[in-house]
Amino acid sequence: MNPMTRIAIYDTTLRDGSQGEGVNFSLQDKLLITSRLDELGVDYVEGGYPLSNPKDAAYFQAVRDLPLGHTKVVAFGMTRRRDIAAEDDTGMKALVAAGTPAVTVVGKTWDLHVREVLGVSLEENLRMIGDSLAFCASRVSEVIYDAEHFFDGFRRNPDYSLQTLRQAAEAGASWIILCDTNGGSLPEEVAEAVSQVAREIRVPLGIHTHNDGELAVANALAAVRQGARQVQGTINGLGERCGNADLCSVIGNLSLKYPDFEVLAPGKLVRLTEVSRYVYETANMNFRPGQAFVGASAFAHKGGMHVHGVRKIASSYEHIEPSTVGNERRILVSELSGKSNIAEKLTEFGLDQDQDLLSRVLDRVQELENEGYQFEAAEASFVLLVERLAGRHDKRFDLRGFHVGVAGQYGRASMTEATIKLQVGDVFEHTVSEGDGPVNALDGALRKALEHHYPGLRDMHLVDYKVRVINARAGTAARVRVVIESTDQDAVWGTIGVSENVIEASWLALVDSFEYKLSKDARGRTAAAPKSPALAAESLS
Repeated sequence: MNPMTRIAIYDTTLRDGSQGEGVNFSLQDKLLITSRLDELGVDYVEGGYPLSNPKDAAYFQAVRDLPLGHTKVVAFGMTRRRDIAAEDDTGMKALVAAGTPAVTVVGKTWDLHVREVLGVSLEENLRMIGDSLAFCASRVSEVIYDAEHFFDGFRRNPDYSLQTLRQAAEAGASWIILCDTNGGSLPEEVAEAVSQVAREIRVPLGIHTHNDGELAVANALAAVRQGARQVQGTINGLGERCGNADLCSVIGNLSLKYPDFEVLAPGKLVRLTEVSRYVYETANMNFRPGQAFVGASAFAHKGGMHVHGVRKIASSYEHIEPSTVGNERRILVSELSGKSNIAEKLTEFGLDQDQDLLSRVLDRVQELENEGYQFEAAEASFVLLVERLAGRHDKRFDLRGFHVGVAGQYGRASMTEATIKLQVGDVFEHTVSEGDGPVNALDGALRKALEHHYPGLRDMHLVDYKVRVINARAGTAARVRVVIESTDQDAVWGTIGVSENVIEASWLALVDSFEYKLSKDARGRTAAAPKSPALAAESLS
């Protein structure tokens, strides 16, 4: 049996990824992400450019105290400046002073860049590469050379591009990384170029691809098949312009689709989804639901035919078992659903054999979605709907009415006041609350009325609020959909309301959030609750 070929994973989320629009990591963010990447088993983490800003310089000081078990931290820098000795160049000195076990030096490979961007001769560029790598190789145990714009340069002047690589190899590079910096290469072009370089350069090769043609992952895999043994990229594909190769997809494909390659240590792949979402949260970015392997929709099934197949043989509509990458299967409910979708969801309640209930739930879902509801992101609404249609819903309060008033003057902050009337058993409640807006005021009034009856509501709070116009052609009379996301100590759920009146839609969503919390707590006291919803939604009577 032939031994597996080890593919090193090099993460540049903290440098290349942070160059993406809207991405900014604090020093603490960078240290925490480094720890998560180490737990995943990433081989190299590029921390930044120690001369570029005080934060990166502080990172290389602080990261020395992190108890990393596997990952090598890498400092990044450029070749020496023109007409300056490497030992006198401030960038070179800062690079080795970072004290990392490996450094990465980026140099020009495309003659266009050498002449027009650097403004030096082709011969001086070769000297800059050689001097810089020799300087680092004499002081750092591992030197990685990033051949910037390699594929563009190789297409136009292959002889010179190869000269730059030979110069790096002779100067002591431990790795030579071929970079598709503009992100415009095709997989067949990458494969051909890597194959030729592998025949001429004896130093281990790596690949660094950008996603401007939506081919970064495909190009990285093509390079690996032709001999590249290191892949550089970012978690979730963050990066400048269209981003870098998404390491979540690279790792997923190499680990699960190529049996001859070894990527992460055994047992680490299951952390992939967790790390992906951690980076999104840390970067204060929304998840990409359709992201391969780790997205919330990666194993979500909506069409009735698909769900019917998945219930019989999961692999009939899933290319891998979701749990292998730490993800999970989700069955969506919508107007496109068949009974298989409904039956799968009702299995959680032990009601999947009730054919009459299946039909009534499906009919009601289709009616409500025609009115503008969406159950794909409203699983808690679906839970409430099922409870009501099955006769299992305990009504814990009766709403008698609400009123919202907004008072203010032009140029001054307005004041919102909400009044509600409701009944809990034999007790009537009439409460008033002020807030920063109608939803905040209504939330306050509901809490005043209900918390002394149901103390568990104190654990619940609103975390997100979204409004979307459904039928925009109706102008200001258009129907709107409001989704509210709420959380307590152990779950997150969303609630949905639809109305021509945005305050009424918000009220419906808010009330259902309270209803679901009370129902959830009651289930927890009496029986096992259904699976935690990804989102939850509104009161649908």
